[in-house]
Amino acid sequence: MAIAWIFEKFTEIPVQKFFHNRSLGVAMDLNIILTDSIAFLSIAFSRFSYQNEMKRHQVETDNLQLQLNMLKAQLQPHFLFNTLNSLYGLSITGSKDTPRFILLLSQMMQYILYDCDQEAVDLKEELVFLQGYFELEQKKFPNASIFLKIPEQVPSIKIPPLLFLPLVENSFKHGRHKLENDAGVYAEFSIVNNQLTFKIENETLSMNSTLMKKNTRGGIGLVNIKKRLELYYPNRNQLLLHETNDKYTAELILKLT
Repeated sequence: MAIAWIFEKFTEIPVQKFFHNRSLGVAMDLNIILTDSIAFLSIAFSRFSYQNEMKRHQVETDNLQLQLNMLKAQLQPHFLFNTLNSLYGLSITGSKDTPRFILLLSQMMQYILYDCDQEAVDLKEELVFLQGYFELEQKKFPNASIFLKIPEQVPSIKIPPLLFLPLVENSFKHGRHKLENDAGVYAEFSIVNNQLTFKIENETLSMNSTLMKKNTRGGIGLVNIKKRLELYYPNRNQLLLHETNDKYTAELILKLT
């Protein structure tokens, strides 16, 4: 019977189970057959739709994980190279801060290589990583104004790892502080009424600057964060990007519940 075959194919449930209570030799009337057929097909196609949706979700998750790995792969050599250069400068001058920054670099690389393999991390751990990132950047540009403000009390919540990093990297990559002492990067986290807000801004390079022409703001980092927001915070996020002639601002708002 074609209907029975379709039912068993999509539900993996033997069709005999639905007829075992019926007496042998008693013909089922047309209404019963029709009712059972509709029920079987409804269950079969519901299961089929559910399986397709789960496969689609898994593909999206795998794709985003791949992009996260790409982001990490890009960050690791670039981040390590720049930081080692800074540490080399400290060691040349005999700075007493050298051991401190070697330890800080080690802790940050451990976070990137191992802790970020999880689907979610504690917000506190992510903030510790970003504090280290800002501290190292301040050491690279001692005359710049580099500032990160975080709440005194950080709730115990989970977030996707390195979620804020693309926004932070963009600000440091395109900031005028690399060329002028009176510029900087300013960032702040706030949590109010189950809403997490991260805001970061920097003075921008001149549109005629060689660095501005060479680098395009965004790239894979912003694509990555937008897709991850769609997956982990559907209809519960806002990413606001605003740029003027002398300032760039990025603001990310997440509704936690």
